[in-house]
Amino acid sequence: MNFSTVKKWVYQVYRRQFLKRGPRVVAIGGGTGLPVLLRGLKEYTENLTAIVTVADDGGSSGRLRGEFGILPPGDIRNCLVALAETETLMDKLFCYRFGQGEGLAGHSLGNLLITALADISGDFQTAVREVSKVLKVRGQVLPSTLKQVVLHAEFEDGTTVSGESKISQSQVPVRRVYLTPRECAPVPEALQAIAQADLILLGPGSLFTSVLPNLLVREIGAAVKAAPALKCYICNIMTQPGETTGFTASDHLRALYDHVGPGWIDYIIVNTRRVAPAQREKYAREGAAPVVFDEHRLVRLGVRVIRADLLEETELARHDPDKLARTLIRLVYRR
Repeated sequence: MNFSTVKKWVYQVYRRQFLKRGPRVVAIGGGTGLPVLLRGLKEYTENLTAIVTVADDGGSSGRLRGEFGILPPGDIRNCLVALAETETLMDKLFCYRFGQGEGLAGHSLGNLLITALADISGDFQTAVREVSKVLKVRGQVLPSTLKQVVLHAEFEDGTTVSGESKISQSQVPVRRVYLTPRECAPVPEALQAIAQADLILLGPGSLFTSVLPNLLVREIGAAVKAAPALKCYICNIMTQPGETTGFTASDHLRALYDHVGPGWIDYIIVNTRRVAPAQREKYAREGAAPVVFDEHRLVRLGVRVIRADLLEETELARHDPDKLARTLIRLVYRR
């Protein structure tokens, strides 16, 4: 065994021990925002729990949900891949999406594999655990509930719509969202992780369709409010057309309080770097704009503000995984 091999082995052992001693972090959300967060955090701790919404009813997940009666696997699959120990061919296979083929077009291979494992084992959670082993996931990924739930929205004009995929299509502001059935049991491991956490994170991601559906599982929302951990809301960089059009940072926070109760979030994390003009124009054509940072209103809501350059150097105006993770980990160790 040569010196470079020994050095690499020692580094790997040290890094594994470092990650095992990392803070206990619970991240709550879904969609495309949660995997971005997890991809950064896994470099600082493996004591990670992702609690993921199961209200998705669109795309491949919606089709599998309707045809097989399983929980929608898409958001959970994305979080599993984000927490995979290394980027491997298996990770790419889980993300592979069929572009053609009768019955296959639009499906991701990962969704189909989770569906097959759930059918073989008879249990969705067992399927997720087995996939976690294959991908060597750092931490755990849990659905917020094992109940088949439907997300509904009531808009400011009094109209309502049923189905997560339909909510963002409306041009009328959302007044509130709610689940049916209203009483749905949480996954016990999720409650345990929340109670033991050092840090609980909400977002980034779609406010009404990714973050809030988890908190609307009543015991999840109550456990988060009661937990002794630091609680942080990571504010989106851009508004979402048809869902948070015109929302400021305080509007995001107020929506969380309106649904779960006031005064339980300790920090809000906001991006301070300006979105490039070309990006702003591109997003404006889709009906989105940078979220306005209204600090005076945030302070009145009793939350502490953490400002940081969190923008990723890409064509998309989204959070940089490592910048965001470093900001959050510093917050935990400062405490």
